[in-house]
Amino acid sequence: MVTARLEVVSTMGDDEQALVRSARAGDEDAFAALVRRYMGGLHRVVARMLGDDEEAWDVVQMALVRAWQKLDRYDSRWRFSTWLYRIGTNLAIDVARARASRERAHEAGGLRVVASQETPAQRLEASEVERVLRRLALGLSPQQRAAFILREVEGLDTAEVARVMGCSAATVRNHIFHARKALRSELLRRYPELAPGRQEADHAV
Repeated sequence: MVTARLEVVSTMGDDEQALVRSARAGDEDAFAALVRRYMGGLHRVVARMLGDDEEAWDVVQMALVRAWQKLDRYDSRWRFSTWLYRIGTNLAIDVARARASRERAHEAGGLRVVASQETPAQRLEASEVERVLRRLALGLSPQQRAAFILREVEGLDTAEVARVMGCSAATVRNHIFHARKALRSELLRRYPELAPGRQEADHAV
């Protein structure tokens, strides 16, 4: 895996640097202050990756424990949030891979998941495109899902996503390209009423 080049981060506030230094010296209150800043955002990313709010909290707790245990390895040239998101994202990818492995084992054993009986129109009633995309994103590979969510949903720039994921910017762009392609294909397959021009055609009938 290509490790993204570390850059000096000048945007980290002096107060945050002080909190990090204190936390590394063993100050639990300083670490708690950092947790309060970033726990919500980390949970949002992990929940979107896993599609499960409760499981996401478990991953966030694991990430925070690991961050506390490994503070001596934190490189201050990174934003603390980038480092924390990287820990959480890697854990979420591990969970997603383990889940996929269990599902394959169940399928091999003859088990079948009962599909929802809702029609596409019913599933689209409540808010729709974003909810659909979140559901479809679960069909992406863990890496594609992480890149897509961090870049397209959370709004991180490509370089920051590369630092979070520990890969090159080119790899991030490749993940996003394939994620968009897969999402578009699956969206149109499952919900053809969302196809460009479909609504105009319907109105013309």
